[in-house]
Amino acid sequence: MLPHQIDTLISASWIITVDHNNTVLTDHAIAVSQGRIVAILPTAEAEKAFEASHRIRLPGQALIPGLINLHTHSAMNLLRGFADDLPLMTWLNDHIWPAEKKHVGEQFVYDGSLLAAAESIKSGVTCLNDMYFFPSPTAQAMIDAQIRAAISVNVIEFPTQYAVDADDYLKKGLEAHSRFGDHPLLQFTMAPHAPYTISDHTFERMVMLADQLDMQIHCHIHETRAEIEGSIKEHGVRPLERLARLGLLSPRLIAVHMVHLLEDEMAQLAEHGVHIAHNPSSNMKLASGICPVPALHDFNINVGIGTDGAASNNRIDMFTEMRTAALLAKVGVENPEVVPATKALEMATICGARALGKEHDLGSLEIGKLADITAVDLSDLACQPCFDPTSQLVYVAGREHVTNVWVNGSHVLNNRELTTVDEAELKAKAKAWQHKLSA
Repeated sequence: MLPHQIDTLISASWIITVDHNNTVLTDHAIAVSQGRIVAILPTAEAEKAFEASHRIRLPGQALIPGLINLHTHSAMNLLRGFADDLPLMTWLNDHIWPAEKKHVGEQFVYDGSLLAAAESIKSGVTCLNDMYFFPSPTAQAMIDAQIRAAISVNVIEFPTQYAVDADDYLKKGLEAHSRFGDHPLLQFTMAPHAPYTISDHTFERMVMLADQLDMQIHCHIHETRAEIEGSIKEHGVRPLERLARLGLLSPRLIAVHMVHLLEDEMAQLAEHGVHIAHNPSSNMKLASGICPVPALHDFNINVGIGTDGAASNNRIDMFTEMRTAALLAKVGVENPEVVPATKALEMATICGARALGKEHDLGSLEIGKLADITAVDLSDLACQPCFDPTSQLVYVAGREHVTNVWVNGSHVLNNRELTTVDEAELKAKAKAWQHKLSA
């Protein structure tokens, strides 16, 4: 029998599948054809069974599902380090929002989003859940970088350089959805910014639109104690209760941060199938608090991981977030057994896919799924000895160990070199924006 012709055959020392059994395969290969995984089998068998246009051998390396960043503000990569070590509302009101009003436009968003996409690819990320203004240039940047992304129909109830009111935000966001919504690398979300910036009427309208257009809803909720106190003062209830009354709680909702929660609120989240985007580094840097991840897991609530934006993190680095999520959960409840390495990796992959409604295509390395694959070099001196490759990925390896990335079967990072983005040109653009922002 002649070998089957395929596009790519990738063999490695380990394949960490993140399937239902958390299977780890040794000396196996992944066969990719037309953007999907068509076989996973021992390397020796694969080499006999397939004739590949591209053959990649990665001894000492692990293949994992591409990491999924469940919450970020891509264009804000250009505001990295712009205003550090400040409380959230001071940071927003006195620094970020004024800078955005002065500088943010289509070119800023395209350049910042491309910078985020490039940093993400080099960090092993294959999918971003973005929230920002100017969705069309964001979408174009993701397409040009060839990274998968969820693009937001973002709304905030005050005028910006992008739009003047809720109707204008929605109109422009839906225009972007009409233009880019069918692209295979993209999906769109309804993205009301937060309870303290969105009216009841706008929330209800966005829930209706999300149902009509089959979109997830992406919203900051319960990030700080001040947010909760403000809601009680203005609306008489905590933000989550207000949102429940407005119909937001459902499997469509990706609730970002969720730092301050009562037990009955967690039960309510579980009852409605709400997903959580946990942003450990951002919550620590802004001193917002610690998301109760172990308790959320006890309620069987799906929790993914996000980086937040580079302006409040300052790294778009899911390896750091995985490790921090695991360690923060342990110290928060003084229990070393919560969020083990396998769970942290799930949170950064299949849990993010589930939150985006894409678990049938993304988040694990299984036959039939899209070929979003990251290779991590565990042969490095810093990774020796390696008793457990999954533990090594979460607690030892960093984004500097990422060597290769495929999105939709396309080789977007080849031996640590970006194939879709001119890195020198991108650095020059970032430098130019730094001068403008500093002027």
